[in-house]
Amino acid sequence: MSDRIAVVTGAGSGIGRAIALALAADGDRVVAADLSAEGAAATVAQNPDRISAHEVDVADPDSVAHLAAEVAEKVGPVSVLVNCAGWDRTDAFLNSTPEFADKVVAINYLGQVHVCRAFLPAMVEAGDGGKIVNIASDAGRVGSSGETIYAGAKGGVIAFSKSLAREMARNQINVNVVCPGPTDTPLFTTQVDEKLQQSLIRAIPFRRLAQPEDVAAAVRFFASDAASYVTGQVLSVSGGLTMAG
Repeated sequence: MSDRIAVVTGAGSGIGRAIALALAADGDRVVAADLSAEGAAATVAQNPDRISAHEVDVADPDSVAHLAAEVAEKVGPVSVLVNCAGWDRTDAFLNSTPEFADKVVAINYLGQVHVCRAFLPAMVEAGDGGKIVNIASDAGRVGSSGETIYAGAKGGVIAFSKSLAREMARNQINVNVVCPGPTDTPLFTTQVDEKLQQSLIRAIPFRRLAQPEDVAAAVRFFASDAASYVTGQVLSVSGGLTMAG
């Protein structure tokens, strides 16, 4: 057991839960942070010895600051930070409203900015390096019909992460990005039209959706010592759906 402390946002379900469980299985002590206290508690129930539940709204800087203070006081210094909290609803761009756009950007882009801003000072001060893995989306790499604002927010995550990687290199803190393609999560199955789901599956060369554990495997790599000399990189996990550079 490594006893590193890893914070995973969006850990109450789907990809975030799979990442929290994977890091805990690798020996990390995991802070499962989520807007849903019930979801975070359900994640903890699968490995209560290694995971603790914490409530956070990543779109609220005060809530994120409270989480960082709580983790520092009750858990300890953070070595791994995984930004996985996200939200979207598929629809044509011309049907979008300013309120919808604000929510998508607040959660998917600014949420990651707030979390990094809250946790990085202590990571830098500790002087022990660290790993940041930001979850974007292939929508942010190549675009996605019905997800135009979300794609823009996730494209922002990619650019933000690359710039942050440059700034943090002097502190030996690695910053990398994992871009899932269509993934079998509650968000996908409830927010994406069933006909679109089937057409996406047919378009994927592997002919199946990603499972959350497929994405978690990429995060495990970036969070491991095997990726100590890798920073500012973007890894697509899409079954071959997107192969653009």
